[in-house]
Amino acid sequence: MYTVLIVDDDSEIRDVIHVYLRNEGYRVLEAADGQEALDMLKSNSVQLIILDVMMPKMDGIKTCLKIRETSTIPIIMLSAKEEDIDKIIGLTTGADDYITKPFNPLELLARVKAQLRRQTFTINEESDSTIRIQDLMIDIAKHSVTLKSNEVSLTRLEFSILELLASHPGQVFSAEKIYESVWKEPFGYSDNTVMVHIRNLREKLEENPRDPRYIKTVWGVGYKIET
Repeated sequence: MYTVLIVDDDSEIRDVIHVYLRNEGYRVLEAADGQEALDMLKSNSVQLIILDVMMPKMDGIKTCLKIRETSTIPIIMLSAKEEDIDKIIGLTTGADDYITKPFNPLELLARVKAQLRRQTFTINEESDSTIRIQDLMIDIAKHSVTLKSNEVSLTRLEFSILELLASHPGQVFSAEKIYESVWKEPFGYSDNTVMVHIRNLREKLEENPRDPRYIKTVWGVGYKIET
């Protein structure tokens, strides 16, 4: 069961969205402002957030930025503002979609379903050992990687790092955790080995290593693979 968090200071709007989501079988949580939402995220597993822009205490933009420091949970922003600049601000702060008020609840529901589908991690039906992420395919059994049908040559350690991250989509791994999982030895705190291997992986997998599609950096925390 997917859990959706509705964050809006208007209780009537929350009630309407809640009814539509509940009727589709979703578990629903509610928060009246950004700070309350952040507190809820600490103790609840949430798969999607519907986030109003204009709220007291902490508005939607600041809340979105705070969430994006540690999480890639899909966020759909709600706002009465219709100007393009407001949409751009919302999306550049990390929102995945944007819908203006007043809105059709059925349209919002369709966007919720679309975002959750995009977050589904696709396992190749032909083999349980094959992981597919966008144009990247990792065959664990064959120890091979292809990108847009072109084979990519990786070292053993590079493949192991990629396998670790890809097997846990969306999960952030610290450099220490990656090192201990792949190298099978205690982490050296002054060691930049993991960073170097991540950089090498990006050079081989990314069209623009400075703006990676696959291996993302969560600043101050570690690395993850986007789904």
